[in-house]
Amino acid sequence: RVALARQYIGVGDWENAKRNLELAQQIDPDSAEVAEAFALVYQSTGEYEMAEMQFRAALEADPSLSRARNNYAAFLYSQGRFIEAEREFFRVTEDTLYSGRPMAFVNLGLCRLQLEDSAGAEAALTRALSMDRRNPVALLEMGFLRLEAGDTDDAKGYHGVYRTVSPQQSPRGLLLGLEIAEQTGDQDALGSYELALRNLYPDSPEYRGWMDRQS
Repeated sequence: RVALARQYIGVGDWENAKRNLELAQQIDPDSAEVAEAFALVYQSTGEYEMAEMQFRAALEADPSLSRARNNYAAFLYSQGRFIEAEREFFRVTEDTLYSGRPMAFVNLGLCRLQLEDSAGAEAALTRALSMDRRNPVALLEMGFLRLEAGDTDDAKGYHGVYRTVSPQQSPRGLLLGLEIAEQTGDQDALGSYELALRNLYPDSPEYRGWMDRQS
């Protein structure tokens, strides 16, 4: 029933997902997996108080269920509750058997960036890259961190690997290229990245922010 509900969640059929989860709950009222799946449904339908209640129920039923803790941390992050999210992601990273651990380290790093903890963010992102060298988010954020630290060579290195992993660069990827070019005085690269950002992502916050800085 839970597996079926997850299939319905995957296609956005919330009513059938709920129906199967209610049947599953009748079979096992204390199932952490049922509570977690309910939480995902409520989060998707904007019922955030219900979602949090179900996430907490899942973790109370099984504190070792790292997938539920990871999803709860992502929920907290989406709500702007970065201190709580950081704590939960950190607990997920302590589960050495959890298959999503590399991405949990990335998310831990993103939380720490929001909390303006650059050293902590770099430590988490470095751990993520030691497990998954091709993670585009970790590569990009490490590039920005190294640039902030004044190490343009390292920043260029991370950006170079990012470009091989993501040939279709995101607005943030192009912005990193722009900022490196500005720091190194590479006018050709500067013009190229600015043109790409304007043509591909004219409505992006990255492009608007860049243009505001130039005016």
